[in-house]
Amino acid sequence: MSLNSKKICFSLVLAAAAGMVQAANSSCLLADAGFVAVQDNTASAGNYSSNRPKEKQRLFRSTAVEKEIARVQKLLKNRKLSWMFANCFPNTLDTTVHFRKGSDGKPDTFVYTGDIHAMWLRDSGAQVWPYVQLANNDPKLKEMLAGVILRQFKCINIDPYANAFNEEPNGASWDKDDRSDFSSPWLWERKYEVDSLCYPIQLAWMLYANTGNADHFDAEFIAGVKKILDVFETEQHHERSPYFFIRDTDIPTESLSNDGKGSPVAYTGMTWSGFRPSDDACTYHYLVPSNMFAAVVMGYLERIFGGEILDDADIAARAGELRRTITEGIEAHAKTTNRNGETIYAFETDGLGHVNIMDDSNVPSLMAAPYLGYCAPDDPTYLATRRTLLSDENPYYYEGECLKGIGSPHTPPRYVWPIALSIEAMTSDSKDFKAHILDRLVTTDAGTHLMHEGIDVDDPTKYTREWFSWSNMMFCELVMDYFDIRVKH
Repeated sequence: MSLNSKKICFSLVLAAAAGMVQAANSSCLLADAGFVAVQDNTASAGNYSSNRPKEKQRLFRSTAVEKEIARVQKLLKNRKLSWMFANCFPNTLDTTVHFRKGSDGKPDTFVYTGDIHAMWLRDSGAQVWPYVQLANNDPKLKEMLAGVILRQFKCINIDPYANAFNEEPNGASWDKDDRSDFSSPWLWERKYEVDSLCYPIQLAWMLYANTGNADHFDAEFIAGVKKILDVFETEQHHERSPYFFIRDTDIPTESLSNDGKGSPVAYTGMTWSGFRPSDDACTYHYLVPSNMFAAVVMGYLERIFGGEILDDADIAARAGELRRTITEGIEAHAKTTNRNGETIYAFETDGLGHVNIMDDSNVPSLMAAPYLGYCAPDDPTYLATRRTLLSDENPYYYEGECLKGIGSPHTPPRYVWPIALSIEAMTSDSKDFKAHILDRLVTTDAGTHLMHEGIDVDDPTKYTREWFSWSNMMFCELVMDYFDIRVKH
C-alpha cells in the first residue's frame, strides 16, 4: 500500500544532519563495479549498532527469525549490507505484527501496514512472506502466519471489495466522506483492487506448501474463497457489478469516474479492477499484472479444492474456469507492440482498443510476472516487455546520478522505488546484477538503515516514507535470493 500524495504530501524527508546529506550525496556517485555482497568492501566503519526497538518493545519475537538473521549475516561479509539486513528483516515482526488468540482459540494476527494503523490485505501478505520458509522451525511463527491468513479471510468475508481494514469495528477510515457501500465499521478503505484478493490465497497456499500445515483451510477460508470467486466472476462483466467508489478530491487517481463505476470496458475474459496496487485508480480497468496474479492463484485453488487438501469439485471447477478465461483474455487482449515493433504486455487495457504502456513499482507489476509465477523469466514476450519498461518508453522510468529504475505516478517525478529495484533484481538470472542493485539500495538509504517508498534519483536524502515495512521485506527477500534462499513454491 502506498500513501496518497495529498494526504501526506509524500512526507518528503530530508536527512537531519548536514554531514549525513554530504555523505549520502558523495557515496552514491561512487562507482559500484567492485561491490560484492560477500566481500567486506564498506568504505568506512560507520555506526553499525542495532537500530531495532529494545527487546521488550518488540511486538513479536521468533527464534527462527533471529537464527536466520545470524546465519545470513555470516554470509554477508559486507558490513553495511549485513547491518541493514539485521535491521530490516525483523522490522515487520518488531513493529507491525499484533498477534493474539481469538475467542474461538484460533490465532488472530493483525498487521499494520507500517505508519498507518490499518491492515491492507495486500501489504500484510507481502510483509510476512519471507518468514514462510522459516515457519517449520518455529511453531509460534507458524501460528502467527496462520493468524494472518485467518484475519485476512475474516476481512474478505466482511467485504471482498475493501482493500484495508480496522483492527476493531470502530468505524475509523481513510476519508469519512468517501462514497461507496460502507455498511461495516470494520472498513478502513474500500478501493477495490484485484490483487488484494490474490495475496491471501497465495499466502495460504505457500504456508501449506512450505510446512504441510492445513489448519487454516477452515470454514472461514472456504466462505472467503467463494466470495472471491463471486467477485472475480461478477467483475468479468463489470456492467453487472454493484461496486462504485467516489472520493471528493481534485486528484483524479483517488476516485473513479462515471459516478464511481470507472471508464467503459468490453468483455475480455479478464476481471475488472478499480484500483492498482498503489491504491491509484486504473486508467483502463483490466489491470494486466493483477490479472496475471489472479490466474496464478486460481491454479492454487484448483489444487486446494481438487482433492489435494479439500474436496469441492464446484469450487475447483469455478477456479479452473477463471484461470482459463483470464489467461486467454490476457493473451488475446493485453498484448500490444512497443515503438520497435516488438510484442509486449500492456499494463492496462479496456478491451475497446486502448492500452497503457507503462509499469508501476508496486507488486503485482509487469516486471514481476515471473516472480508471481505467470511466465518464465526467459519468455520472449516478457523479455521484450522488460526492455520496454526499462526505457523511456515507460513514462515512469527514471535515470539519475544515484539510481535508475521504475518509479510511480504515486510519488514525485524522478523518484525510483526500492520495491521495483528489488523485483528487477529478483527477476534477473545475473548474480552480478543482483549485487549491483544491493549496492544501490545500501548506498541510497540516506543513513536511515531502512528502505523507503521512493527515492530521488539524484539525491537519496530526498525520499518518501521513512518507515515502509513492505519495502524493507522486499529488500530482505532480495538479499536472501542472492544466496538462493527462497520460499518454496
